[in-house]
Amino acid sequence: MRERTLERVRKLLAKAERTDNEHERATFMAAASALMAKHGIDSLAPAGPRQAPGDRIVTLPPPWAREKARLVSLVAQALRCRPLLLGHGDGGQRVHVFGFAADLERADVLATSLLLQMASGLARVRPPEAGGGAARAYRRSWLLGFTDEVYRLLREAERLAEERADAEAPATGTALVLADRRAEVERAVAARYPRIRLSVPRTSGTGYHDGAEAGRRADLGRTGVPDRPAPELAPR
Repeated sequence: MRERTLERVRKLLAKAERTDNEHERATFMAAASALMAKHGIDSLAPAGPRQAPGDRIVTLPPPWAREKARLVSLVAQALRCRPLLLGHGDGGQRVHVFGFAADLERADVLATSLLLQMASGLARVRPPEAGGGAARAYRRSWLLGFTDEVYRLLREAERLAEERADAEAPATGTALVLADRRAEVERAVAARYPRIRLSVPRTSGTGYHDGAEAGRRADLGRTGVPDRPAPELAPR
């Protein structure tokens, strides 16, 4: 990201991480998300030789390593990257993310902040009075709800940025450029992982909707809960 934009985004995310005021957090995250979505569209403009997709492996340590990996995966997916869950290794759950440089950087900056916000939000929740197993199930379902709502809201921010770009400069063919880039990323993934399976996380806890509400406040401050959990992507 251009240094000035990156600095503005980091400052907004830092404010969102520090505040306990949910309205302030939503405001800071909305501004940061809008800046990042606009930068993602701006990065489509050709500048020098055409770049090829890159990749990186992220390792998420315990506790809640699988849930952290899922957040990283869905943030990356919302920002036009292609994540794959590799499973346990190197002391945590690994996620292999493919994408163009600008999208990889956006996903890294945003996921880092949202992991902090998710952890601080989880520390504040009070599960219903029950045994230890029920409390853990509640927390896990809270994490799933938080992540699914963040994913939904980020996808919406990206969609709005694409629509604005098409309205302001219809001749640029934003949709076609994005489709071409998605195809390139998919080819890079297929070359590395020829067989991929889909998995959907299951939960027995009752904290999903509470987590979704927290995710709504943490990200763009809009309403609505997804009809079903978003799928995880994992190599076979």
